[in-house]
Amino acid sequence: MKNKIKIGLIGLGTVGSGVFKTLKNFDNIEIAKIAVKNINKPRNIEGLDNSLLTDNPCEIVKNPDIDIVVELIGGLEPAFDLIAEALKNGKHIVTANKELLAKRGEEIFAIAEKYNKVILYEAAIAGGIPIIMPVKTILAGNKINHIEAIVNGTTNYILTKMDVESAQYADVLKEAQKLGYAEADPTGDVEGFDAAYKIATLASITFNKRIKIENVYREGITKIRAEDMKSANDLGYKIKLIASAHLNNNGEADVRVHPMLVSKKSTLAHIDYVTNAVSLSGHPVGSITLSGPGAGEFPTASSVVGDILAIAAELNTSDYILPMMRCRHSEDAVMVNIEDTINKYYISINAHNNKGVIGKIGTICANHDISLASIVQRCVSDDNTADITVITELVKEENMRNAIKLIEADGNKVNSLIRVQV
Repeated sequence: MKNKIKIGLIGLGTVGSGVFKTLKNFDNIEIAKIAVKNINKPRNIEGLDNSLLTDNPCEIVKNPDIDIVVELIGGLEPAFDLIAEALKNGKHIVTANKELLAKRGEEIFAIAEKYNKVILYEAAIAGGIPIIMPVKTILAGNKINHIEAIVNGTTNYILTKMDVESAQYADVLKEAQKLGYAEADPTGDVEGFDAAYKIATLASITFNKRIKIENVYREGITKIRAEDMKSANDLGYKIKLIASAHLNNNGEADVRVHPMLVSKKSTLAHIDYVTNAVSLSGHPVGSITLSGPGAGEFPTASSVVGDILAIAAELNTSDYILPMMRCRHSEDAVMVNIEDTINKYYISINAHNNKGVIGKIGTICANHDISLASIVQRCVSDDNTADITVITELVKEENMRNAIKLIEADGNKVNSLIRVQV
């Protein structure tokens, strides 16, 4: 009988538990050791042999019998050191660690290549949605130049609930925290860090150029209001947190995360609650969208186990396994500064209901080379202020920011400035 492939699992949280339960269905795979923070913590996992547990991950990364190390603890440390040590000790790696890949991917892939080992990370981008393997294999013949994605279930859940229930952000966030969709400290999700890590990695793979995370523009959802949701709907849009990456004709990369008014005709407008989706555009494939569960025990475990099996199938077949899945980019992308980008904008302004106020706003915009697609005054409040909603045509970001300063200097309050899908 063929020897079993031995796995070392670092982390037995939600995803780790799903991986353990799923791997029980495969006769050729054996989990040899599991590193956890607390060995004595009660775990309701059927079939778990507590003798497999250790609180010393070095027992995994230095164990000569283990073939594949699966890292599921997240964060930079100790994950980086553990993966680096595992590679040096001849282990292939499967990880779901988007932060590590975005911040220290260049280092970790260099170590992997030095020791002729593979790092697979399908679960790090969109949970259960297969995207890395398709991009590196079946879509390898394409020139992909545009990505738009919803890759954070927490923010998508919050925005969907705000839309459906006409609720304010703070109220929905509290509900999401009670349900476990949002962390006690939700900063990583709601401020767009999580999505930024994911789009930086996905764009690096797709464009075959390294995207530095510090050059990814990031804006979260904390300023989105119920009033913006209603206005967007009236105008034919939904508001989503979009992670996007675009490669222009000069080979420069525009990579960012921010809220966006997405046309109701777009597929992404109908990706709701915790569902994720990734849309790719290129030649010759055209445009495709992959959607599904972006997080959770078994959806994410699906991607992790898929990576494990991909490596397991190649072990002992070649001196250089899975060449298509290895890091092949060494060039840093030239990045486009957000101020130099061209966008359409939704602007919500609270202005004193004086004669000529709309004309003044229009003049400020015209003086900054901003054409208006629509401008609507919605209501007058008891304090004699009016809510004015503006949609612009395409305009340079720098011009838009300068116009906003003058609109506010004229005594108006800009409640919201949100980019619009083109």
